Amino acid sequence: MDDPRLVPVADGVWAYIQPDGGWMINNMGVIAGSEGVTSVDVTSTEGRTRAYLDAVDGLGRGPVRRVVFTHAHPDHCNGASLLPDAEVIAQRRTAEDLRQPHPLAPHIFTPFHQGDVRPRQPTVVFDDGLTLTPAERPVHVRHPGGPAHTAGDAYVWLPDERVLFTGDLVFNGGTPFAVSGSLGGWIAALEQMAALEPAVVVPGHGDVGGPELLAPVAAYLRFVREYAADAHARGRTPLEAARALDLGPFAGLQERERIVGNLHRAFAELDGTQPDMSAAWQDMYEYNGRRPLDCHA
Repeated sequence: MDDPRLVPVADGVWAYIQPDGGWMINNMGVIAGSEGVTSVDVTSTEGRTRAYLDAVDGLGRGPVRRVVFTHAHPDHCNGASLLPDAEVIAQRRTAEDLRQPHPLAPHIFTPFHQGDVRPRQPTVVFDDGLTLTPAERPVHVRHPGGPAHTAGDAYVWLPDERVLFTGDLVFNGGTPFAVSGSLGGWIAALEQMAALEPAVVVPGHGDVGGPELLAPVAAYLRFVREYAADAHARGRTPLEAARALDLGPFAGLQERERIVGNLHRAFAELDGTQPDMSAAWQDMYEYNGRRPLDCHA
């Protein structure tokens, strides 16, 4: 895989892109101001977070003063313990999720070295959103209004530069993953972000793009929702449904095993329940040929 890189997206604003954007390999944002840096997320392991912080230091724009969590998944939060003095901002449901982590069985992923890092509890919690002015510019942090990728998503919008940091509300090249959220709520969140008419979109995983990154995610989610309704009516389990599914135009996306978790979520929504998360992860392992999911973190 290529090395991580800082990509300038506006004056004093960068995306930190980590190839190949797979499991536990996320992107971050850097927003520089006169008093230091606001970081959109951190990353998953000690090594990756130290490399990111070294890259930020190399910009000469000051230390990281605050971190905005886009959601509670560990790839976006684990490295926060290396910034013990930074302000940490998150939506209320993300704060709740961080207080109740759900560790995975050790066989689910190929082994990786996390190192000495862990998430931090937020120091600032919001419900609908807040506006920061750390860089002599408005920085809007917004919750899309309901569960989407997770219950506590946030996106970061720079209206003057028309730059949008989506967190995992957008995957570019990877399979969207809805087991912790809501298919319909995620589609609504994508429509809300599209209405901003961004010029630059920094996804949670994958390369930087423009507004064209939003529609394919919505199309995939609609594809899953429509197929799930038929498979559920036929009495199939999520794993059976996934094995019978031709992914068609989405077959080339990375992490295709996420279809099983997505179907667990879709079936639960049809039943008016919550998915069994342990069963969803185990079924992804089964779908992957009873092999650990490939993780290069």
